[in-house]
Amino acid sequence: MPLSHFGDKARPPSEAKLKTALGQTYPSWKAVQELVRGSAPTVTAEWGYASASTGWGLRLKLGKRVLLYLTPCLHHFLVSTALGEKAVALAQERGFPAKFLTLLDQAPRYAEGRGIRIQVGHSRDVRTVARLLELKLAAKAPVG
Repeated sequence: MPLSHFGDKARPPSEAKLKTALGQTYPSWKAVQELVRGSAPTVTAEWGYASASTGWGLRLKLGKRVLLYLTPCLHHFLVSTALGEKAVALAQERGFPAKFLTLLDQAPRYAEGRGIRIQVGHSRDVRTVARLLELKLAAKAPVG
């Protein structure tokens, strides 16, 4: 079974099916997208089928760079990204909560950075996504 609720490669999720699958977390799904658009107005949203093990997901891209991956599941969704070491250092400098810093410390390390995945099941989880996005954008901001 794929990570996403939508695993049929031939059928990307329709908005109606997405809304049904996410249930009460659908407003948070929309809120995350608005959050990203508010921080990066030129962001684009693109559905993609990664593999049979992950299924369909929504990529929020700034140019060619993916800011966040949103994976719809049943009654929740996942927000994923990779944070480079500069972003991790910023989290420590900016006094992020210990729980968040532990998540960063325990994240698997890849060539593109530390792989972070947050489950969004409640509207309060959007605040955590906002902090994650803050790091992602700040780490790539020009210095000086």
